[in-house]
Amino acid sequence: MTQTAHCKSLLESLSDYVDGTLNEDLCVELQRHISACQNCSIVVDTLRKTIYLYHATTAEPANVPLDVRERLFHSLKLEAYLQH
Repeated sequence: MTQTAHCKSLLESLSDYVDGTLNEDLCVELQRHISACQNCSIVVDTLRKTIYLYHATTAEPANVPLDVRERLFHSLKLEAYLQH
């Protein structure tokens, strides 16, 4: 198996790995691969940071001014979904 194919096969399990639900044997194999493969290490690090930022910024709903919300919904032709 080529390095690229190996990366792809392991990264298919990335979501389960980051969520902590990956089976232990595959988790060990993925960690070993990540420690030796800079590209995959960057992918995992970026995914973890993205998840962190998502959780950090969605803790509280955005307070969008009504006029901005109305313009946005109008430009997207979603006026029917506006709630006043």
